[in-house]
Amino acid sequence: MRAFVYIIVFFSFFDLFTQLPIMSLFAESLGATPFLTGLVVGMYSFSNTIGNVLSGFWTDRKGPFRILVMGLFATGAALFMYQAAADAWSLLLIRFVHGLLAGLITPAAFTYLANHTSNEKKGKGAAISGAFVGMAAIIGPAFSGIMASRTSEAAVLGVTAAAMLVLAVMALILLKKQPAHIHSTQKETGSPHDFFRNTGVLKAFIGAFLLMFSQGVLAYMLPLKVTRLGFDAQTSGLLLSTFGVVAIFVFLSPLNRLFDRLKPEVTFSFGIVTMGSSLVLISQAEASAFLYLIMGLYGVGFAFLFPSINSLLVSTVSSESRGKAYGYFYAFFSLGVVTGSTVTGGLSLTPPQGLLFTGVLLCSAGLFVIIRHMKKASGQ
Repeated sequence: MRAFVYIIVFFSFFDLFTQLPIMSLFAESLGATPFLTGLVVGMYSFSNTIGNVLSGFWTDRKGPFRILVMGLFATGAALFMYQAAADAWSLLLIRFVHGLLAGLITPAAFTYLANHTSNEKKGKGAAISGAFVGMAAIIGPAFSGIMASRTSEAAVLGVTAAAMLVLAVMALILLKKQPAHIHSTQKETGSPHDFFRNTGVLKAFIGAFLLMFSQGVLAYMLPLKVTRLGFDAQTSGLLLSTFGVVAIFVFLSPLNRLFDRLKPEVTFSFGIVTMGSSLVLISQAEASAFLYLIMGLYGVGFAFLFPSINSLLVSTVSSESRGKAYGYFYAFFSLGVVTGSTVTGGLSLTPPQGLLFTGVLLCSAGLFVIIRHMKKASGQ
């Protein structure tokens, strides 16, 4: 029942992306100061990191089915708690609980998918899951922005809560009887120390961190750059949607076969260097048509990097440790978003400087990986 789990993946990220346009406004409507508003926005990522790690350990002990169902029910309940937010401090507490419980879903869902996909199709499977993430990134913000303008922020979160509870009930019925087809010949890798000594896993973690680091910088810097060029806020949204649409096209097109035919180190390097080069070009671009073209190129890079880091993770970790591996993996996702905007903001970089800095960082990482891979292939 992989198709249903892909839907769960969609809604787990839909939950995340619907929050982006409305949470700061929600906090301000409850009287939050600018500092407290920042805490409210960032608290979700902080507690989500904890939830990801906990989910990984529990998934390996109890199995992905139990943790997935528990996470869906708990997240649905947490989302309904927003209706009771009376002030900014109560909202901050709800954000912590929501992030913590939502963190249970993603590692369990991806572990379930990995355990139900043959080794020969891991890359293609990761590409399909990436397409659902991309769709959530496009639909989520648009849905919440439109609905919040017509109703309220709490109403948006209430709709997501209802969807989570429906999915929880369906998962309880549909997934419980699904047998696990596990294909693993890997050596057991269980402790954090083992993970960080495994070069394949370490590449996956670094790739996840840098992918979301770039996303954090892009979300922070692109709207500022676009505004300073004299374009309106709608242009920023369309530019971000452009990268998402292109990424989905690559994920679902015959190009996704490349993720199983090529070494993940090769697609990893191509993806991250393409993303980095795009950010460098964006830092210098001024014409809107050129910006759209570059964002499409960024989407191609994103579409190659996401399946690659998933393949690296799955191919180098035993089935018994996949839960913990995905727990750490998505913890690095959350940390990347927060770190990207925080570092570039803390360094007081202008939008062109922040985009250029991030682009060079990504290109350097991609070149380092491909050089190491070439040396290993040549026996040096």
